[in-house]
Amino acid sequence: MAEAPTVVALNDVNFQAEVLAAVTPVLVDVWAPWCGPCRLMAPLMDWAAGEYAGKLAVGKLEADPNPVSRDACSIQGLPTLLLFKGGVEIARHEGAMAKPQLQAFLDAHL
Repeated sequence: MAEAPTVVALNDVNFQAEVLAAVTPVLVDVWAPWCGPCRLMAPLMDWAAGEYAGKLAVGKLEADPNPVSRDACSIQGLPTLLLFKGGVEIARHEGAMAKPQLQAFLDAHL
């Protein structure tokens, strides 16, 4: 049985390699532990990693300890979902969303 795809823990050190230099599109969930809507989104990141395995990488960037990446992405609110393709941001969504919305968001850009 194949191992379940994992959600990568992103930080200022690995953001360049894991997101900007990635061959596959990358969904980045910018979150914080004190943010209620962010916690609601966490299971959806695991779902997306499994559902889109091979087509999409999924990573979570905790906003507060990673100011370089957070500010480089011009994050205004949490949670913010960013979709990168070829190192370029191609889509963004601020705020929590339900699974059907997330699926529509991803399908529109993949």
